[in-house]
Amino acid sequence: MNELIETEGDFAVHPALSLVDDRYHVLKHNDTFAIIGRHGDIRPMKVENHGLFHDGTRFLSRLVVDFGGVPPRLLSSAVSQNIDYLMVDLTNPQFEMASGGEAAQDTIAVRAMTFLWENTYYQQLEVSNYGLKPADFTLRLRFEADYADIFEVRGVTRSRRGDHRDARVESGGVVLAYRGLDDIERQTRIAISPVPARLTGDEASFRLQLDAQESTVIRFSASCQYASAPSEALAFDEAFRRLQQRLREKQAGAVTVETSDTQFTDWISASRRDLLMLLTDTTYGLYPYAGVPWFSTVFGRDGIITALQTLWMYPDIARGVLRYLAARQAVERDDSRDAEPGKILHEERKGELANTREIPFGQYYGSIDSTPLFLTLAGRYYQRTGDRAFLEELWSAVEAALHWIDTYGDVDGDGFVEYQRKNEAGLRQQGWKDSDDSIYYANGEMARPAIALCEVQGYVYEAKRLIAEAAGALGKIALAERLRAESTALRQRFQETFWSDDLGMYALALDGDKQPCLVRSSNAGHCLFSGIAGESHAGRIAEQLLSDDLYSGWGIRTIARGEVRYNPMSYHNGSVWPHDNAMIGYGLGRYGFKDAATQVLTSLYEASNHYDLRRLPELYCGFERRAEQSPTFYPVACLPQAWAAGSVFLLLQACLGLEINGAQGLISFNQPTLPPYLDALTLRDLRIGESAVDIAVTRNGSQIEVTVLKQSGDLQVVVTP
Repeated sequence: MNELIETEGDFAVHPALSLVDDRYHVLKHNDTFAIIGRHGDIRPMKVENHGLFHDGTRFLSRLVVDFGGVPPRLLSSAVSQNIDYLMVDLTNPQFEMASGGEAAQDTIAVRAMTFLWENTYYQQLEVSNYGLKPADFTLRLRFEADYADIFEVRGVTRSRRGDHRDARVESGGVVLAYRGLDDIERQTRIAISPVPARLTGDEASFRLQLDAQESTVIRFSASCQYASAPSEALAFDEAFRRLQQRLREKQAGAVTVETSDTQFTDWISASRRDLLMLLTDTTYGLYPYAGVPWFSTVFGRDGIITALQTLWMYPDIARGVLRYLAARQAVERDDSRDAEPGKILHEERKGELANTREIPFGQYYGSIDSTPLFLTLAGRYYQRTGDRAFLEELWSAVEAALHWIDTYGDVDGDGFVEYQRKNEAGLRQQGWKDSDDSIYYANGEMARPAIALCEVQGYVYEAKRLIAEAAGALGKIALAERLRAESTALRQRFQETFWSDDLGMYALALDGDKQPCLVRSSNAGHCLFSGIAGESHAGRIAEQLLSDDLYSGWGIRTIARGEVRYNPMSYHNGSVWPHDNAMIGYGLGRYGFKDAATQVLTSLYEASNHYDLRRLPELYCGFERRAEQSPTFYPVACLPQAWAAGSVFLLLQACLGLEINGAQGLISFNQPTLPPYLDALTLRDLRIGESAVDIAVTRNGSQIEVTVLKQSGDLQVVVTP
């Protein structure tokens, strides 16, 4: 049996790194994230993915608090409601005090508050003596930095590494350092107050003497820095103030959703909080990093899909994603990075292995769908906002992406977009299902390149249709007419080539010889999302997607039960992905299958009830739903994951039939529906430009009513029953 779980081609995550086995907490701010144990500690000796990470490197691999060598006992551990800080309550077992005698159990309390701001980890320990007599004891902090690259943490082995510098002990602090093979010196600058009684390169000890009912405070910070650009960390209180302020600013940009079902509202709130945490400030605007821990960086496909999911309620995300990816658009051919002029970025990494090219993902373009999805997002963003000035700013990137599709994207000139990797170290499969074993024939044999995925043709169709509309708005009439003609021709050719009566859906892909991969897959559901599916085919596709073979009860599987490579525990061959389901659900709603879209929404909602914080993971196993049991966790799934968090918003849009036309100031509800457990839903501060509206959607018997509660500015709400 293969001991690696495929998540990124040859660079897989080892199953020993399961995030399910141990409860843990995640904090993230911009390019820094921390995975922290429930005791508020970092213990890689137990869970190898724990740590403080910055720019793809672990700058703190151990941080443990104890009573002079005696571990504390856990009382409670929770992240704040806004997911911006962690609060942990610890207490003492019985232990011998430094001056003799014993401290009774549960008389010393340690309240640990932890948060991140920019590149710094902050922790405050409030130590209190609730005993009846004075307590005299040692509180010890132990710390360490291994500077492992995130790919090393995932399981990649290296023949050699850089050099660890000797720790430098200063007044009230320690500097740990490592010079990598990329000739960059990374430093962890630790500051501690008050000054410890004993301070070494890996330990700080405090001799505490507390009267009964007396407390003291210890503050610890660890800044992730580069020797070439040292910086000074903010004071604890100022950093926390700025964190809270930035969170309020992010929240102000998004629509608030309230419902009549408390648990459903909690799921929406949890998804919103995860999105806010994953949103990263860049010079181009907000960008949703894909997921913690393995994908806490820019991914083109993930960022675009997250932006599409949330476009109706938070268009600033789409604006930031489009600007960032336009700035990173390839301008020359570089086979080592699968880059070609006009192609949109797949992935960007900043760690040592990327810098030394031990992995090919520094700036990597091995994604067949990020370019048409970029165009789709650009077109939908213009529809949503009517922002002509931004469309003009983006236009050169739009034209370059269109050129890539018609030249480099269409490898053999047959009118379909295919992929075949240029770098043997890169991704073999370059659609969203990018594990090596994801695209194959009915007999299980791997498909021969170049490969044309069914959903990618849909993305191209939608991209050209939307950009035709945008081109018309800019007065580029000839281009608009050409793109409309091309999209129409593509849709017709797609029906003729990809449809399989035997499958009752579109083939998964065509191989390099134009032979179909006749496998029932969720990919065909994306053809509903994009609108390329023929009207006569849509009903059969919907029927197949919700059949027992594809629908597990917790959602639609990636591959149907009964296919040769079906495995409910695999990454892409039978598992359930929330974002995949959301895109399919949107497509079902697009074609009028509102009950089916509601069924998909309900599946994910009920699954969320079984996860801590109601946080849907990247994926879960595709086993059939069993009474009184939860969905089966996938061991190394990212939690949180941006496009999993965004899924509820796209599915709500599908059920409500919600569309927004920014240029016309028009908000439309097309055959709105609510799942049976929701009697009411309220959207607050839904904006088009400077105008805003609050809208209530309520059930009145068998009817769904849409009511404007409050409005400012010039916009119109239209309902089509």
